Amino acid sequence: MAAPPTTIRLRLLFGEDGTMFGPGKADLLEGIAAEGSIAAAGRRMGMSYRRAWSLVEEMNAAFARPLVDTSRGGARGGGARLTGEGAAVLAHYRALEAQVAALGAPEIDGIARLLRTGAPGR
Repeated sequence: MAAPPTTIRLRLLFGEDGTMFGPGKADLLEGIAAEGSIAAAGRRMGMSYRRAWSLVEEMNAAFARPLVDTSRGGARGGGARLTGEGAAVLAHYRALEAQVAALGAPEIDGIARLLRTGAPGR
């Protein structure tokens, strides 16, 4: 039986304050882009609205310009969309993931070959 593919979960830590950007925030940004809503993006990930909103606030505060633009509810309902900066951060992050996977493939395979057959997570 072939081993399942290895998944890379890349977390970036910036500066002394520990600002972090990783797979959860990237997935949330993708969800907001697809759904047009923080709540719907959070539901898509099995995340509460409060947690999703908290992550959006964290990202908007960490970057020089907001990554997500929101509009309040009303007769037409509210919504959310990625700003140009949000789309750029997401694109850079996904490109970096792909580069790490491609360039690191020999090392990842080398580590995988050293795993014990039947080991947890294998």
